[in-house]
Amino acid sequence: MFFKDLEVKDISDMPILSLAYIGDAVYELYVREHLFAKGNFLPNALHLNTVKKVNAASQKASLVKIIPLLDEHEINYVHRGRNAKSKSKPKNADAADHNHATSLEALIGYLYVSKKYERLDYLLGIMLED
Repeated sequence: MFFKDLEVKDISDMPILSLAYIGDAVYELYVREHLFAKGNFLPNALHLNTVKKVNAASQKASLVKIIPLLDEHEINYVHRGRNAKSKSKPKNADAADHNHATSLEALIGYLYVSKKYERLDYLLGIMLED
């Protein structure tokens, strides 16, 4: 069984850090696809450019970019993600950036699990605009 076949009854009952976990993977895959589609075919260049976009500081900047576009329900997931208490400590980021990155990942996870793919694509497109 794959996720697309999964029926989720009530996403609001899911642990927010689980949504952030899925959101992290979705975000990184989207960044990789975006860079690949722009003609970045060399693996080392792909990796270096991905790392520039998939880090706490960049994710915080992406969140700031889309906040005005979010509806009340989406903002709720952002707040829940930012307030989540993770047992892991960020390795290469300050705590505030890490909290904002987690909130962005929670939002992305929520949209993905909710199968709101058009909305997700729209917001991710804005985040990755040059």
